[in-house]
Amino acid sequence: MKGFLDYSEGNSFLHQLNPLTKLILALVICISSFLSNSIVFLICLIVINLLLGAVGEIFHRATAMLKGLIKISVIFFILQILIIRSGMVLVKLPFGIPVTDDGIIFALLVVLRLIAATMPLALMLSVTQMNDLSNVLVTKLHIPYKYAFTLTTSMRFIPIFANEMSGIMEAQTARGVEFDTNNILKRMKLILPLCVPLLITSVKKIDGSAISAEIRGFDLRTKNSGYKQYPLKAKDVAVLILSCALFCMAVFCNIILLY
Repeated sequence: MKGFLDYSEGNSFLHQLNPLTKLILALVICISSFLSNSIVFLICLIVINLLLGAVGEIFHRATAMLKGLIKISVIFFILQILIIRSGMVLVKLPFGIPVTDDGIIFALLVVLRLIAATMPLALMLSVTQMNDLSNVLVTKLHIPYKYAFTLTTSMRFIPIFANEMSGIMEAQTARGVEFDTNNILKRMKLILPLCVPLLITSVKKIDGSAISAEIRGFDLRTKNSGYKQYPLKAKDVAVLILSCALFCMAVFCNIILLY
């Protein structure tokens, strides 16, 4: 079962971009989502994320990610409505809890920012091989190889741990444990004991990976050890220009809202 951070093979426009360009594009979208206070602009960013998924031939993964984020966002939306008390009261809930217009607007901004800022980096990682990402971090951004290797390895282990957890849950389901209950507290009570076998298997995998890295001369590697070059092409320059335009648009929308 493929996770949302697993590399999706392909030859799309996004696959052919420089890894550094994809990283900058994702960061610009994330920064723009937190910078802008315009609901319309944030919705446009979410649409852009879906378009990126379509261009990268991972539209199904983008929509699945959007559905999952919407489910999580409902909780944040309700919490923000209940916490924010400023503004005009629209309706009063039981126990005298007011729902205000400021609360709804702020809750909507929080939810849209969460969705718009979470999707781009996951989508870019889905069309970028971790080896290319670590190499470009070392060669272009001059990050020490040990730190770049740690970052990319931690991201590699996320889908691996998810698959391990899924296998453990399937084994427990075969033994009669009912994980499909609608009671969240009961479900958490059933899942928490599974963290122990997951931790044991994770430690074994990490230890094995460390030994493999040492055998391959991990301590001897420097920024000049990589053989692959990552030149900027015309399509990379075009994407970087569009990223700058997107950032300027986020600032411009804020200026319009101020006036």
